[in-house]
Amino acid sequence: MRFEVWAPRARRVWLWLEGARLPLREDAGGWWRTDAAAGPGDRYGFVLDDARGPVLPDPRARRLPEGPEGPAAVTDPGAYPWRHPWAGRGLPGAVLYELHIGTFTAEGTFDAAAEQLERLAELGITHVQLMPVNPFPGRHGWGYDGVAPWAVHEPYGGPEGLARLVDAAHGAGLGVVLDVVHNHLGPSGNRLPEFGPYFTDRHHTPWGSAVNLDGRGSDEVRAYFAGSALAFLRDFRLDGLRLDAVHELADDRALPFLAELSAAVDALALEVGRPLFLIAESDRNDPRTIAPRERNGLGLHAQWTDDFHHALHVALTGEAGGYYADFARAPMAALAKTLTGGFFHDGGYSAFRGRGHGRALERAATPAYRLVGYAQTHDQIGNRALGDRLTAQAGPARAALGAALVLCGPLTPMLFMGEEWGAGSPWQFFTDHQDPALAEAVRQGRRAEFAAHGWAAGDIPDPQDPATRDRSVLRHPAAEDHRELTGWHRRLIGIRRALLTPGQPLSAVTIRYDEDERWLTVCHGPLVVAVNFSPDRPATVAVPPYPLTLLAATHPVPPEAGLRLPPESAAVLTPADGREVSGAW
Repeated sequence: MRFEVWAPRARRVWLWLEGARLPLREDAGGWWRTDAAAGPGDRYGFVLDDARGPVLPDPRARRLPEGPEGPAAVTDPGAYPWRHPWAGRGLPGAVLYELHIGTFTAEGTFDAAAEQLERLAELGITHVQLMPVNPFPGRHGWGYDGVAPWAVHEPYGGPEGLARLVDAAHGAGLGVVLDVVHNHLGPSGNRLPEFGPYFTDRHHTPWGSAVNLDGRGSDEVRAYFAGSALAFLRDFRLDGLRLDAVHELADDRALPFLAELSAAVDALALEVGRPLFLIAESDRNDPRTIAPRERNGLGLHAQWTDDFHHALHVALTGEAGGYYADFARAPMAALAKTLTGGFFHDGGYSAFRGRGHGRALERAATPAYRLVGYAQTHDQIGNRALGDRLTAQAGPARAALGAALVLCGPLTPMLFMGEEWGAGSPWQFFTDHQDPALAEAVRQGRRAEFAAHGWAAGDIPDPQDPATRDRSVLRHPAAEDHRELTGWHRRLIGIRRALLTPGQPLSAVTIRYDEDERWLTVCHGPLVVAVNFSPDRPATVAVPPYPLTLLAATHPVPPEAGLRLPPESAAVLTPADGREVSGAW
């Protein structure tokens, strides 16, 4: 079989294969290649410059059975015997469910997660979105410190375990989205710089030197990261990728890496005959992120909208510190703006940033489903000091209000694991760094970060303490537990799937609200979603002037003139004659 590696700076390269060292021949462009007899499971690596030097793992290794710094294992990505044919499941109409393999179950494996998939399908979820699964040192972590972008974390079950999970998901009718990290590699176990110019000091990120997307040698670096993304989509039959923090991809080339990647993914979708999509996490509020490439956009298919989360969080909790301050001045107006325009910060002044931020989307040209809305995510829970969930901050009744706007609103909805029943377990920041100095630096850095906000060091969970991960493990409820909140989520998802046709633009969404009375109504397609956020006052809310049919409500709605909502309540309605409600009224 063929072994090859890109090492443009090396003078000599050897293949280490099951203890033997074989010289590679140098080809054009810094590539080194050789052919050798090998089969699945055989261990191999590369040695640079000195034949007696250390064995380095293959940067494109598909399996690292001994961890990210051990030798790779030969594997055949096409060998898995798929049981369920899969035509794909696109983003329009999706209901996403973000989960972390290491804490979704006590076992923390792909196989254990697969046992829960039927429950998610029954709830109405369409796609599970896996947090990163690339290898990192240690057993437990969030996954954003991965150092081998082509491989799969062995403690989760390795590449075969991931294939089994995806296969089981498809058998349950669920698509699978994978979170991938192209903006940095983890602080421990990253051997890429020894092979070539994968990083550059021309740009810097919160994690240090930036990935080299625009300097000398960047053609191969781009191909490396794009190739890993395409390999996961093709070989594991994934439906989409979530791209972590694309605003940290420093890239000054005329053709941005993300546009190159989106073109490659669209081409792969045509090749394999099923829809594929990319969802960006971006802090820029830049319409070019999801604008088509033919209009000089990046061509990504959707993006997370933290602005909607922040507006909803403030409305539900009253929290007003940090980046919530911009949204706390008028939470109903902030919600209205994000639901009709996608971005709250669309060019105006951001007090949190001390400058103007963002640019407005073209509402008439932007389908609402291309923005992902949520009340909770791994970031918005785990980056809090104690990892407390929305139900711990606001209570299950107010969490139900958020669910109405997320699941029956115009944006593509996403839940974070356990949200559907109001899980009481926290989801905290945890690591398993094997380097003692790095472990201590992370521990002290976490304490210092929150000390600046008034927290005592002893109150901050130690990321390296195994108990921190254990507290974060989801406790799946018995069937009879939490049935009210779970039933509410199931009912809302059922309404969405039965009545909403994806594709309507943001300009078709109409909002009415009263800032002082703290109520808001959202009209789009055939749905009216009405929410009274006031904790102690009933509200008569504005609805279209024709008969409506009540589909779901958190509390009984009195049969009075107009729509009278009790305190802390929500209702979802549809016109009795089946007409559309979007537009002016």
